[in-house]
Amino acid sequence: SVGDALKDRFDGASRVMMPSTETDMPLQRNDAAPHRVPRRDRYRLQLRPLNPDHKAPGTKDLVYLEPSPGFCEKNTRLGIPGTHGRTCNDTSIGVDGCDLMCCGRGYRTDTMFVVERCN
Repeated sequence: SVGDALKDRFDGASRVMMPSTETDMPLQRNDAAPHRVPRRDRYRLQLRPLNPDHKAPGTKDLVYLEPSPGFCEKNTRLGIPGTHGRTCNDTSIGVDGCDLMCCGRGYRTDTMFVVERCN
């Protein structure tokens, strides 16, 4: 499925760095406008993997410049509320599951007995 293909690419994404000098950018070929990058080279940045042991990304590889911030701990500067104190589902293996939502910190369970009337 499309979701599985995207997940595979996400799991294999490489952290890259942007070109830092003029020599890392595509060659300028338009003498009339030396400040302008030719249209065919506009998106052809020479992204290099942050880890030199990794291969350079291909045109269909998923890449990222910075790691995503963690969602487990509160970060008011980024507007991340954290997961402390949230209600989770201890039987779920999804995003609402306690193992994932509590980020391995453990969690407290509350047992509730509900009495309802029959029809």
